Amino acid sequence: MPAGSELYRVFDSGLSPVPTVTNFNRGWGGPTRFAFFGRPKVPVLYAAQSEEAAICETILHNVPPGPGRITFDDVSSRVCAALAPTRDLKLAALMGDGLRVLGTEARYVTATQASQYPRTVRWAEAAHDAGFEGMVWMSNRRNTERAYILFRDRVLTSDLVASTSHARIYGEPQGFSWLVDYCASLNVDILVP
Repeated sequence: MPAGSELYRVFDSGLSPVPTVTNFNRGWGGPTRFAFFGRPKVPVLYAAQSEEAAICETILHNVPPGPGRITFDDVSSRVCAALAPTRDLKLAALMGDGLRVLGTEARYVTATQASQYPRTVRWAEAAHDAGFEGMVWMSNRRNTERAYILFRDRVLTSDLVASTSHARIYGEPQGFSWLVDYCASLNVDILVP
């Protein structure tokens, strides 16, 4: 990934004492597709190619295709912000020729159900052990855009810079209105108290 590539991250502003777009998750929450591994656990940062992909990979991750619903409480503490690496990053590609070279297919790595996370996290551990600084793949929730994971022991917070080009707070009226419109285009309703 070239330095300056813009990434989008949706994160919970209440998860850390001073939440920022460049904070890595040190092991909070349940297992994810590619985290957590190692002893001690390797902190990770998930991001996406666009705000919409970041929403699909976080807020809407567990909403099945078709009509769905989430609640205001699901989004009220969520924020979207842009960030960029300040240097080139070496990422393992779990898409295109990368999957073929690895002898696998997306359905076994990046398009699995959550029940397969204990198996898929081993791909992240293998990429980490091979010296990669993170991974890139086509989002399974928005398969026209890329999703990313960065490893904190390879990518320092100082290697990332928050971008001033984009920020949105979904608990605020303007951000919430935008999110309602985007979700409505996907047949997902946001229920308010």
